[in-house]
Amino acid sequence: MNIAQDVKQAATRAPDKFFIDGAWVAPLSSAKINVVSPVTEEVVMTYPEASTADIDHAVAAAREAFDNGPWPHMAPAERARYLRKVAEHLRERLDDVAHDWSWQMGAPISLTKKLAGQSPLLFDNYADIIETYPFVDPRDRLDGGVTRVAQEPVGVVGAITPWNAPLVLLTYKVSAALAAGCTMVAKPSPETPLEAYILAECIEKAGLPRGVFNLVPAGREGGDHLVRHPGIDKVAFTGSTAAGKKIAAACSERLARVSLELGGKSAAVLMEDANFAAALPSLMVYTMPITGQVCFSLTRILVPESRKQEFVDLYVGALKGVTVGDPMDPATLMGPLAKAEQYARVTNYIDLGRSEGATLACGGGRPAGLDKGYFVEPTVFVDVDPSMRIAQEEIFGPVVSIITYDGEADAIRKANDSVYGLNASIYAGDPERAFRLARQVRAGNITVNGVIVDPRMPFGGFKESGMGREGGLEGLANYLETKSIHMA
Repeated sequence: MNIAQDVKQAATRAPDKFFIDGAWVAPLSSAKINVVSPVTEEVVMTYPEASTADIDHAVAAAREAFDNGPWPHMAPAERARYLRKVAEHLRERLDDVAHDWSWQMGAPISLTKKLAGQSPLLFDNYADIIETYPFVDPRDRLDGGVTRVAQEPVGVVGAITPWNAPLVLLTYKVSAALAAGCTMVAKPSPETPLEAYILAECIEKAGLPRGVFNLVPAGREGGDHLVRHPGIDKVAFTGSTAAGKKIAAACSERLARVSLELGGKSAAVLMEDANFAAALPSLMVYTMPITGQVCFSLTRILVPESRKQEFVDLYVGALKGVTVGDPMDPATLMGPLAKAEQYARVTNYIDLGRSEGATLACGGGRPAGLDKGYFVEPTVFVDVDPSMRIAQEEIFGPVVSIITYDGEADAIRKANDSVYGLNASIYAGDPERAFRLARQVRAGNITVNGVIVDPRMPFGGFKESGMGREGGLEGLANYLETKSIHMA
């Protein structure tokens, strides 16, 4: 496989320092983190793990930068100029971003090259927003006076991000928080550190004031220390719902602000009059994106009973053309799962689906010829009852359940039969009918006749899929506090 040479080259960039208070500083402990290739199952990189002392150092730097530094008090237009500089430098590094994303966690290079550009776009978008955002809004009072309603930065933000889309998910938080005037401590996933280092290098090159952005890669213990740190005013987290609940509980102890972008079990609802052939391209991309390791994957497909076999034949037939293999090969459409724990989780759910009585329409095993690595075939279950665990629990792998329904009301009921509410798609011949149905689905993001992910729009979930929104004006509001100043 080509991965061996690519990994060897990338691993020469293994970091050995942290970015704290505007400088690259040596670790305060000897702890290390290993990065394991999901293709070769071998340790390919070792780098320092931040200790609690390193995290304390980073929080103190961010605290000083917020309490006494210039960043929160800059004119929005001046902060916007810095954000655009970061975007400019990120665009110069997009090849590195795509490459590192692929070899660290197995996302196909053909996909990461397309998606890497979202990160500089977010910085540019928030630069545009804050140049006209009403940070001070004069409002008339009942007594004839005026109250100035001010939006001010929430303070020091601790950002904790996962391994599946490392830079994009970090950038959602960093771009909005910096635009608001916050300072930050970022803790990326231990499996995928390199993109966060690229961002830190771009922020350094853009000349942001010292302490505004700090980077301390660490494991679970470090993340818990950051969440509970009294110097952190707000925690912004993307990851599993189970971890999100623990973070919310920890933040509640001191009423720290928190926003959570969590898991999903999203439904694609194909109505009786839907054009299945037209729906197929978006379903092929978004039912198993990045080997199904995306929170908004459409892992439940609801089809009318009368058209079940028609859809199964079409969808399964298309999946048989999906090339599984080396993520660094441009021809690959699906790489491996990201790590051994994920491989065990996904294969256990496939076994569970069989034992629950669902029928395998395709997949369920290891692809032929791939004896090493965390590879799983694209897997589809039919004859799935909505109460089955494979239809209720987030698997986070290339496993899709096809569920039939009888009538519009049954379709909506089954779409909503989930503790999650992150994403959905409604496919119908009449777009206005689809819009009406979308208003009945309890999810934060819904597309009519397709799947659209626009980082300039608010993204987040209902129910156990999280709290708060990222992207757009709502994403900026995540990092602002409201203050009413009554002018006597």
